[in-house]
Amino acid sequence: MINLGRRYLQFWPVFLALLFLVIQVVTNLWLPTITADIINKGIAQHDMSYIWNMGGIMLIVAIASWVSAIINVYYASRQSQRLGMNLRHDLFKKILFMDDAAFHDFGDSTLITRTTNDVTQLQNVFQTILRMMLMAPMMLIGSIFMAWKLSANLMVVFLVSLPILTLAVVINMGIAIPRFRSMQSKIDKINLVFQQGLTGVRVIRAFNRDDYEVKKFDEANRDLTHTSRVVLTTVAMLMPIMTVILSFTNIAIVWFGADLIGKNMMGMGNLVAFLTYATQILMSFMQLSAVAVMVPRAQVSATRVREVLERPDKVLDPEKVLDKNVSDIKLDFDDVSYKFDEAERNALSHLTAEITAGQTLAVIGGTGSGKSTLINLIARLMDVTDGSIKLNGTDIRQISQHELHDKVAITQQKAVLFSGTVRSNLYFGKPDASDDEMWKALEIAQASDFVKEQGGLDMPVEQNGDNFSGGQRQRLAIARTLIKPADIYLFDDSFSALDFATDAKLRLAISQSEKHAQAIKVIVAQRIATVMNANQILVLENGEMAGLGSHKELAKSCPQYQEIMRSQLSDKDLSAMGIEIKSLKSEENKGGDSL
Repeated sequence: MINLGRRYLQFWPVFLALLFLVIQVVTNLWLPTITADIINKGIAQHDMSYIWNMGGIMLIVAIASWVSAIINVYYASRQSQRLGMNLRHDLFKKILFMDDAAFHDFGDSTLITRTTNDVTQLQNVFQTILRMMLMAPMMLIGSIFMAWKLSANLMVVFLVSLPILTLAVVINMGIAIPRFRSMQSKIDKINLVFQQGLTGVRVIRAFNRDDYEVKKFDEANRDLTHTSRVVLTTVAMLMPIMTVILSFTNIAIVWFGADLIGKNMMGMGNLVAFLTYATQILMSFMQLSAVAVMVPRAQVSATRVREVLERPDKVLDPEKVLDKNVSDIKLDFDDVSYKFDEAERNALSHLTAEITAGQTLAVIGGTGSGKSTLINLIARLMDVTDGSIKLNGTDIRQISQHELHDKVAITQQKAVLFSGTVRSNLYFGKPDASDDEMWKALEIAQASDFVKEQGGLDMPVEQNGDNFSGGQRQRLAIARTLIKPADIYLFDDSFSALDFATDAKLRLAISQSEKHAQAIKVIVAQRIATVMNANQILVLENGEMAGLGSHKELAKSCPQYQEIMRSQLSDKDLSAMGIEIKSLKSEENKGGDSL
């Protein structure tokens, strides 16, 4: 937490906040002494001029205390809010450029909690530090000194009350602090359950799992509520306990003080001032105990925030960026391998291929064969663990991420649309795109018809594109990719929600587009019909290259590709291609007979 303070707090505003805090403390400590003088020398001796003079001084001191408090709160609030603003900015920026492995390790729900709830905890505690945490010890020490000056005999009362107060605070913190630590993880859990419920609400309804999800949320909710109730009840009990101790302390002070006044060992004004200092001592102690409860919780939040900020970046820009302007576009995979952290085997192994300008590489394979991993490696959302990917002869790790991403346009497996309009979503691909360019991209993506019917470029887009069907979302996402001027266009299974006719029209439109003719296209797909016209088809199986070639070549030589064809094409089509007919249905029937 101290490191975050050094990093995000400014020196001079903090210095001014502390300076005016000291002035406030000094003036607050001076006021009871002035009150004692007014009673002892003014009221007791009926000296009105002294009362007026000291009253004027008291008014000036009180105004100085008031102004100092306002200035201190102003700077403390500005610095704490600035800290929160900059922390959220840095966290968002860090999360925005995180690699996929880091996202997997943290999870969406905890990243949201750390950016909101944990930052708020830190914001509040730093404001408290610049106010209460520094003011309380100064007031405590100053009040004890001033009370001792007034009457050393009455200080005996604090030898009884302060140890009792300390014991109450220690017991209270011992119960509350461990539960404060667990509260943050339980907030993560309830955010996770709530987020999953919102994201999968249609699936929940379709499978009639409403009661199950409500029960799961209620369990997480009750768990957090129980912990919060215990913590807040424990903390709330501290105030009445301290109030009782304070009341008995004041009674003892008045009791023994009256005896000293009766023996002419103490003035009435001194007793009034001593009572004020006693209140300040006990209130300062109460404030310190409140801070002692807040700081451990904020320290937990600081640790969680620093875990995100200090997470090492695995995808880094090179120290020296190579500047190579090459007219001919070429993408090479040189013995590429990738392994996720703590995985037992490679997600991709020893992949070698070459794609040149104007060519289309199609990637096909079973679930979990590494298709999306390959796309993410090309876009450098992750870095290869072995081998290299070269663009125009240069390892992409020697190209800055900004420059590389300028050359690459991608439609990912899950079509993500942002709330706004169709126009604002297309601006993501090209911020200065004209309406003609937008309509051209929509036309190639086979999305222009439904966009015109539903309101044009300014038609609203809900969060995640929930007001569109799956196929419409994919086509809008593809249009956003196609409008971007790029050397490489990546489509990660982004035709899966399209019917065969729309799929064919879209791929034909891309191939006939002058803008995209000389670019490299990499298409991940599950359907033979989608990949068969590609210049090269890469067949993946368990992360390894099972085949690479044209459709005709693979249809004759690659067993894995033939198996995919048998599962999707009719016997007539297979016979026409010269593929041995081995119907999957007959295999299934054999399995059924054995049962």
